[in-house]
Amino acid sequence: MIITKTPLRISFTGGGTDLPDYYLKNGGAVVSAGINKYIYITINKKFDNRIRVSYSKTEIVDEVEELNHEIVRECLKLVGIKGGIEITSISDIPSGTGLGSSSTFTVGLLNALYTYVGHRPSAKELAEQACNVEISLLRHPIGKQDQYAAAFGGTNFFEFNKDETVSRKKVYLSDTDARKMRQKLVLFYTGMRRSADGVLTEQKKNTESKLEVLDYMKNQAYDMYRSLTTEGFTKSFGDALHQGWMKKQSLASGISNPEINELYEKALNNGAVGGKLLGAGGGGFLLFYCDEQYQEDLEKAIGLRRTEFHVSQSGSRVIFVE
Repeated sequence: MIITKTPLRISFTGGGTDLPDYYLKNGGAVVSAGINKYIYITINKKFDNRIRVSYSKTEIVDEVEELNHEIVRECLKLVGIKGGIEITSISDIPSGTGLGSSSTFTVGLLNALYTYVGHRPSAKELAEQACNVEISLLRHPIGKQDQYAAAFGGTNFFEFNKDETVSRKKVYLSDTDARKMRQKLVLFYTGMRRSADGVLTEQKKNTESKLEVLDYMKNQAYDMYRSLTTEGFTKSFGDALHQGWMKKQSLASGISNPEINELYEKALNNGAVGGKLLGAGGGGFLLFYCDEQYQEDLEKAIGLRRTEFHVSQSGSRVIFVE
């Protein structure tokens, strides 16, 4: 039996510039962090030669090609496993909530499958292969940031280069700044779930007409990285979240909605410096920068369930082998 543990992520700025329609011409950049909310993948050798996959549904098939779960199907083919295996998944957070769950699942599954066949991939290899599965093989209209955040963990500055390579710079924070980040960033679940594909498909079509906005968001990522590494975690972080969110809403029609806009305004009126809806948009989690003395007022004003979290310094890892 093999179990992997892979972190979900929060993207702070630059989201959208990791889409190939943008970065292949302009280069992209994102600041993000893996968090202590995880997807666990368990793999076990099956008694017979069939394949059993258990997620929200359970599939039992004779051949890899018969699987409906396309990510599992393509990962098994990629690694070269034809049968005799059971795969199960458990997530701390529901899918479709803006924390990169699909890519986190892919990274964790590949880590488990490669370990099963006797190969221990690097974080870079895991991220590259997850991008290969989701973007190249399955043609999902997504970017690269989620796969890299899940594979590496920690707080990072990623650059998505025109030649398809990805550069990573780990953001090192002092103990004081790391504590501030943990204390001042608050996360709320809106109760709304959605598929990112529709929003991202529209955003992809709008790339050429929104270059100015995407350039702004990319430059924000460079500015945030410089600020975090020179000044530490300050109020400017909250200001950047707000500015980025205001810009991001113009990229596609489904990114926000009246209910989310109302919640966001209430937050700003009750102590939040700035924030954003995580992921492609339309639902999921709202993240805010808010000083501790205002957080109780903020919580009461928006009436949503707060989700405690902190940055996970580890990326995808094997936590059990027997």
